Amino acid sequence: MTGQIIATYAAALSLLIGSGFIMVGVIGLLKFNDPMTRLHAPTKVGTIGIGMLLLASLLHSYAIGGSSVHELLIMAFLFVTAPVSANFIAKVNIHQRSCSTPPEPPEDDTWSTLNSPEGDVEDRASQKG
Repeated sequence: MTGQIIATYAAALSLLIGSGFIMVGVIGLLKFNDPMTRLHAPTKVGTIGIGMLLLASLLHSYAIGGSSVHELLIMAFLFVTAPVSANFIAKVNIHQRSCSTPPEPPEDDTWSTLNSPEGDVEDRASQKG
């Protein structure tokens, strides 16, 4: 078999794997109720799914004789920005107290950004009530 045929089969396999991962992410997004659990499905699974689709595009461009760097740049941008945005969304949910807060660490108060002055906590409680 030639390299072109192998690249075509590899691109088809990457498309199937990527589509499967994306379907799992969509089902998880629709099924979960809590924002923190909803956040897990698309960020973890979607990154791998989109990465596989971009890999299929890269393999296809190789199979037809061209070269493409755009997919590599998109993958690098995706793998850098997806965890950062997920972290910010999770921190917003924790600070709004819309989910259960993590347990307090023993003898250490520098691990989190949840330590806020008591006045801020009282102001938020009076705004909700």
